[in-house]
Amino acid sequence: MTLSDHLPVLLVLTPLLGAPIVSLFRSISRPLATLLAAATAAIAWGLVQQTADGSELNYHLGGWAPPIGIEYEISMAAAWTVAVVSTLAFFSILAGCHNAAREVTEGREHLYYAAFLLCLAGLLGMATTGDAFNVFVFLEISSLSTYTLVAMGKGRRSFTAAFNYLILGTIGGTFILLGIGLAFQATGSLNIDDIAARIQDLRGSRTVLVAFGFLATGLSIKLAVFPLHQWLPGAYAESPTAVGAFLAGTATKVIYFQLIRVCVMLFGASYVFEELHFGTLLRWLSVFGMFVGSLAAVYQTSLKRLLAFSSIGQVGYLTLALSLGSELGVRAGLLHLAAHGITKCALFLVTGAIVATTGSDRLSRLAGFGKRRPLIAFAFVVGGIGLIGVPGTAGFVSKWALLRAAFESGHTIIAVLSLASSMIAVVYVWRVVEVMYLKPSVETDSADGSRPWALMVPASILLAVSIGAGLYSAPATAYASRAASTLWNRVPVAAGLPEPRPVHHDDAHDAAAEHGAHESAAPEGQAGPEEGSTP
Repeated sequence: MTLSDHLPVLLVLTPLLGAPIVSLFRSISRPLATLLAAATAAIAWGLVQQTADGSELNYHLGGWAPPIGIEYEISMAAAWTVAVVSTLAFFSILAGCHNAAREVTEGREHLYYAAFLLCLAGLLGMATTGDAFNVFVFLEISSLSTYTLVAMGKGRRSFTAAFNYLILGTIGGTFILLGIGLAFQATGSLNIDDIAARIQDLRGSRTVLVAFGFLATGLSIKLAVFPLHQWLPGAYAESPTAVGAFLAGTATKVIYFQLIRVCVMLFGASYVFEELHFGTLLRWLSVFGMFVGSLAAVYQTSLKRLLAFSSIGQVGYLTLALSLGSELGVRAGLLHLAAHGITKCALFLVTGAIVATTGSDRLSRLAGFGKRRPLIAFAFVVGGIGLIGVPGTAGFVSKWALLRAAFESGHTIIAVLSLASSMIAVVYVWRVVEVMYLKPSVETDSADGSRPWALMVPASILLAVSIGAGLYSAPATAYASRAASTLWNRVPVAAGLPEPRPVHHDDAHDAAAEHGAHESAAPEGQAGPEEGSTP
């Protein structure tokens, strides 16, 4: 086997094994963590290249085949997710290098980088593992490290935000574990493909129904689906700048991918959306989430909390795409997963640059900021129009795909409501633009000691990617379309049982010839099987 054959496991092992090494070598923790994040992103893009033809990579740990062994499954959708997550992790950790000493408790920078890598390993493991219990294990790895990262902020509110996140995250994780346990009780397997194949004959089972309920509820808590979103604003707004950018761009996206796997792969779209009518419930929760998150963002007085509440609304777009219960909906969800992740990560980094310049993220301190710091202000405007979904941005591409999926599914009212929600995004983005450009400057900048350029360089690259994807969306749209088709039309096969091999005409002719050759080669005096007898 070549090195490229081991990329699925190297994707997780690189940050997982790198975390303890970073914690031991304090003096080089910053460059080492950055290098490991870059290597992880390179591996993820290698997986995208390997799955670009629609194939799926299956890696059996230790050579043990499922259902006994643990398997990594890299589909096109999984490769898409891990590529986005690892890339945003690299830019976040790169941007946070010059601010960690200021925002993190003194003497704990090496632990900060170690927790960052552990969180990345957990997120990537969740997206790639084919074992249901391993999903929970990686979920806990990412969750525990996330609580640590949020609590590492110097402000007292960081501890409160981390504690709230800990309580709700633990409840969500418990629900997920119970759901996995019930699925195991019903099917006797932990391999996701194996469960999906066996569960087809158990759809009338109450155990299966309750298992889905636990999994959907637990993932909804982790995803911050309305009204289970209370942990998100504090976790995003009170954490260090790089942590907020990382979480906003990646954490909910991986959980969203898990929700897709549960609804489409594990239990089956027909069971979830047609028999249980889960799409109807999720659809209206998504609509409420879009409006509640966007309206709450309008009334915020700080940029970080404004962006945090905006994320609640954007999660509504993600779950709305899935609730449509169609292949086009899954495609729109995958596109918005990438578009919102890139845009929101960039906006949090730009906000960090604003804080580094003014010493605060309060809107009242931004009067005249557009004239004092035109480049930083313009970067925020570019990210803002990406959130709104203005043509020429990646946000427009994903929202247009969502509208198309809604119209083709016959949900015209839902499409109109999503457009109305985007208009509210115009309001909260305009509030910031109005303060920065139209209000006279009453205060001078008060830098807090960090370097705004260190945040603006990666933020500008991400914003350029967003604009580039908006102007030339064909490659991303084509990849997402094929990934959604592969995921939606995937037929689960029980682990350990080979897939039926289609017999073509040439194969049948060769098999008949081979059978005839065997008959003619029978020893003399030994008759072949009688006609009509069973061999």
